[in-house]
Amino acid sequence: MIATWWGALTPAMKVLWGVTLAASLIFIIQTILTFIGADADATGLDGADMGGGMDAPDLSVDGDAAMGGTGSNLYTFRNLINFLMGFGWTAIILQEKIHSLPVLLIVATAVGAGLVALVMYLFSLLGKMQQSGNIDVYKSAVGCQGTSYLTIPAARGGEGKVQISIGGAVREYNAQTEEDTPIPTGTPIKVVDVINGITLLVERLDSTII
Repeated sequence: MIATWWGALTPAMKVLWGVTLAASLIFIIQTILTFIGADADATGLDGADMGGGMDAPDLSVDGDAAMGGTGSNLYTFRNLINFLMGFGWTAIILQEKIHSLPVLLIVATAVGAGLVALVMYLFSLLGKMQQSGNIDVYKSAVGCQGTSYLTIPAARGGEGKVQISIGGAVREYNAQTEEDTPIPTGTPIKVVDVINGITLLVERLDSTII
């Protein structure tokens, strides 16, 4: 029955279904990992390197500055998955009700973008709740290990992002480093200090190995 249904689909619909199902599966995995406290970077589902020395755009919404920062964290793998899922399911559900392809694409795009905005807003609220009166959580981060999530500029030349596990849950924080070279996305790191209550000072994990 499934084979018959699949065979009746047009090539375009097969691609749409494939992308939508894949995005939905990755979304479910990311959600499960978030709640069980596993490191999403370790799964290769977030912050992956795109090859050629180019860091993948960070589409996950960090809890610290999802809406209040520069906006650079909009372009991340996690938001791409959210968009594809919203776009795909909308196009699939409404394809028989909206017969104009341009209108269908516009509606599906709007839903996908809306889903991204909603998730970013929710993570922003969670981040603010986490930071409010929660300096002890940052202090407990000293000595923790994790991975860089957004490239951290060298010599405290700016802020990147790191993911570390505290109390069995993965948390994302702003981070700086005193090292002479930038710390790329996906590099193992260790927290050495808390700079100002909302930013961590980190170093490469292998930098302490002689």
